[in-house]
Amino acid sequence: MLAQNMAHVRTSDEARRELERRGKTIRQFAREIGVSERIVYGLLQGRFLGRRGQAHKAAVLLGIKDGVIE
Repeated sequence: MLAQNMAHVRTSDEARRELERRGKTIRQFAREIGVSERIVYGLLQGRFLGRRGQAHKAAVLLGIKDGVIE
């Protein structure tokens, strides 16, 4: 997982670079956190905002949204 409780919220480009730095594909990341690959792509492309459910979880773990996962 990339990040949780970050002081700095990443841009989608920064989140992509972090995945690359860690040698992970978007598919691998999605599987690891248990969300749809389509949701992760949508978040990184700006089509989803990550307000609820799986999109919220993925956005927080990508570091593109400040939030809490309960």
